[in-house]
Amino acid sequence: MTDDLLSRPAVHALLADGTTVRIRPVLPGDHDQLEGLYQEVAAEHPRRGEPAGRDRSAGTAADLACAPARPGHRALLAEAQGNVLGLARYDTDGAPDAADLFVAVAAGLHDRGVGTLLVEHLVSAARSDGVTTFTADALGEDPEALRLLAGLGLRVERRPAGPDVRRTVAPDEDDAHPSAVETRGRVAGAAGLEPLLRPGAVAVVGAGRVPGSVGRALLHHLHVGGFTGRLFAVDPGATSLLGVPSYPAVDSLPTTPDLVVIAGPAASVPVVAEQCGRAGVRALVVVTAGLDDEQGRALLAVCRTYGMRLVGPDCLGVSNTEPRLCLDATFAAGRPLPGTAGVAVQSGGVGIALLEGLSRLGIGVSTFASLGDAYDVGGNDLLQWWESDGRTDLAVLPLESFGDPRAFSRTARRVTRRMPVLTVDAGRTEAGRRAAAAHTAAATRTPARRALFTQAGVTATRSIGELLETTALFHTQPLPAGTRVAVLTNAGVAGVLAADACAEAGLVLPRFGTRLVDDLRDLLPAGAAVGNPVDATAAVTEAGLRACLERLVRDPAVDALLVALVPTAVTEATGDDLLRAVTRGPGRRERPVAVVRLDQAAPVTLLPAAGDGVPSYAEPRAAARALAHAARRAAWLRRPADTVAAPDGIDTERAHEIAAAHLTAHPDGGRLDPRTCADLLSCYGIPLARWAWAETEDDAVLAAGRRRGVDGRVVMKAYGPGPIHESEQHAVHLDPRDEARVRAAFRDLETRCAEPMTGVVVRPLAERGTELFAGVVQDDVFGPLVLFGPGGTATEVPADRAARLAPLTDHDVHDLITSPRCAPLLSGAHGDGPADLEGLRQLLARLSRLAGDLPQLAEAELAPVLAAPGPVSVLDARIRLLPRRAHDPLPRRLR
Repeated sequence: MTDDLLSRPAVHALLADGTTVRIRPVLPGDHDQLEGLYQEVAAEHPRRGEPAGRDRSAGTAADLACAPARPGHRALLAEAQGNVLGLARYDTDGAPDAADLFVAVAAGLHDRGVGTLLVEHLVSAARSDGVTTFTADALGEDPEALRLLAGLGLRVERRPAGPDVRRTVAPDEDDAHPSAVETRGRVAGAAGLEPLLRPGAVAVVGAGRVPGSVGRALLHHLHVGGFTGRLFAVDPGATSLLGVPSYPAVDSLPTTPDLVVIAGPAASVPVVAEQCGRAGVRALVVVTAGLDDEQGRALLAVCRTYGMRLVGPDCLGVSNTEPRLCLDATFAAGRPLPGTAGVAVQSGGVGIALLEGLSRLGIGVSTFASLGDAYDVGGNDLLQWWESDGRTDLAVLPLESFGDPRAFSRTARRVTRRMPVLTVDAGRTEAGRRAAAAHTAAATRTPARRALFTQAGVTATRSIGELLETTALFHTQPLPAGTRVAVLTNAGVAGVLAADACAEAGLVLPRFGTRLVDDLRDLLPAGAAVGNPVDATAAVTEAGLRACLERLVRDPAVDALLVALVPTAVTEATGDDLLRAVTRGPGRRERPVAVVRLDQAAPVTLLPAAGDGVPSYAEPRAAARALAHAARRAAWLRRPADTVAAPDGIDTERAHEIAAAHLTAHPDGGRLDPRTCADLLSCYGIPLARWAWAETEDDAVLAAGRRRGVDGRVVMKAYGPGPIHESEQHAVHLDPRDEARVRAAFRDLETRCAEPMTGVVVRPLAERGTELFAGVVQDDVFGPLVLFGPGGTATEVPADRAARLAPLTDHDVHDLITSPRCAPLLSGAHGDGPADLEGLRQLLARLSRLAGDLPQLAEAELAPVLAAPGPVSVLDARIRLLPRRAHDPLPRRLR
């Protein structure tokens, strides 16, 4: 459903050339412009368009387009600065599932993707109307219209229809359509950042004539950094600043700059932005902090009106180290070293630390953006840029918030196949989340954020230091084939510390085979320990250490090598000699090697070596963490292509009817009663264990007589529309064996639960099994998350629940089942026999489909879910609905 799109004022999106347009429903006041558009189309293509193709005048066609939106009739237009660029609409003409498609694009704009973008959004609306087929007769046979249809990624059929040709388009979503949309988004997104990150001319507003200002530092960096384009300052009282020509206003510059950097007072920012928009500027960087809500809204509105991309406000700036450009529009103390790491941050302080750290390591930076409050440009935009810039091979994104997490997830899943994407999992605690909210006004929940990182293959570290440590390894070393690490040291204690660090990081120190042990004994001095860790002793020579290292690296039982070295005076081999054993071996090895030097001052450095170098760490835990991150990335890359879990036997139409009926009766939403809950779950093939509903003592007695379970025992549980806390209110009775005890239990529940209770659910006492929890929670930012973990008394303790964003793929379902601590119980490790894992997989897939189909689903709790060797059984369920509209994440839009 996409009424959300058609009822709100507008969304903004990028055309193929990166320019911004506004997509909105057609209004009656658009009639005159649309009539002019139809006349223009008819003159340019006499055989295309409604007026000619349907023997209608341009005025009549405009009347049809301006008709009020209703199921079966939708009309959207694209505009820029008040000018209509194109229109797309469909009409069913009474046919419930088929509609005529009409597209009109202004002259000269057919190669910019206006029509394609409009149809993307119209297709989303069509699905909510139940339209399964578009007839595109009115588009005619001209090449531009045919390219539009072919590029949609939808099924298009061409059939003869008398002297003409009929084309039908199926707006059902399959793999080709999302892929086509993503491809167009990637191209448009990269094009939209060209004026920001590759400007031909830059102007700085607010440089000032007094030393020490932020604007002056920005102008200085641009000037002395060798920016190869044209550079201007804007100051009403100066003709030159720092040797840079200065002009009184943006509109008085000799040429229109692609990028303007604004460093003036907060109150002046919207005014300057308006001047930039009118002058034709295409991108802004606003470093100014302290904009209030009104100023912020005004700034973003100006950028949207004139199609300017915006970084900031309250940011450090941007840079691009391409030699042919040398753009350093930041006020950081130093300039970044040119390199291959793309960096996007929100915090300027974090940005400065990363620029310094990556430069110190010799990795350097390709492009850098400090996003600040991130009104417009975000992490997703930078990922798209790095994907296609031809320079970046590492993406570093320690972001505190996400503009559109689902768009970011789609992009990250694709980009992480080509390069590592690293972040910092900040805000892990409540205190951290409060700090993030105060800083960025967009704190996110830890389970949702971690689910996104895991599903997209993003490497999430816990600190900036750990991020740099991991980046050093990713930049220089190949990925390991697994988690098996060999530890080589010249000091026994160093080897012990390294072994502990590896085990704590989830790595494995394998036992060596007889042949490897014999070979190592031949290579090392007498007294060496040739297990794992390998203690080569302080007497080892450079040649002996090198030979031992190369033998370990070649062994098929070793996936990675950690070399822990301590300088000694036992032999003539100095610390530098031993390092040469590591760094002067053959070129880039097939397996990663990390060095630990306990006497090293810096947390991490890169030792010069063949290839890109070897990372050296000051302590073993850092090296082990980096190797563990590399092993997880390798495992993620080895996974085959994944597909969304697709259970059969789903009745989506009936589910929507149930949700609509409940919300009609309860406009503010609320919990479903047990019968409605069971009906909704049955639409998705999720059956509840046998149960009965009792509103009186007599009902309870009858129900208990029919629902006797193991040894004739039953369970009675209180229910109410509001929250009833089972443990606090003792809202459950087990084993009331006779009529008197059933009646007494019912009265006790009435007394304990009082007004919230409207009845009692009676069910048989279940057989033995592992109690689990499965559920859905709707996150305001990330959308629905599917949760899975232990049940029973642990149900109210969410720490051990695994979470994944819906819709779940087959891999996601597997990860949910194997992630919690209860996983050994499901495999029969405790002697109860393996649980019905296929039944659990089906349950989670069906729960995911429910979450995706119903945006009104605020939360669902299936608890306990009983897993045993027999079929999976859902013993109880609670579902809460709220009046929410669907958000289709697929059509392209700026946040």
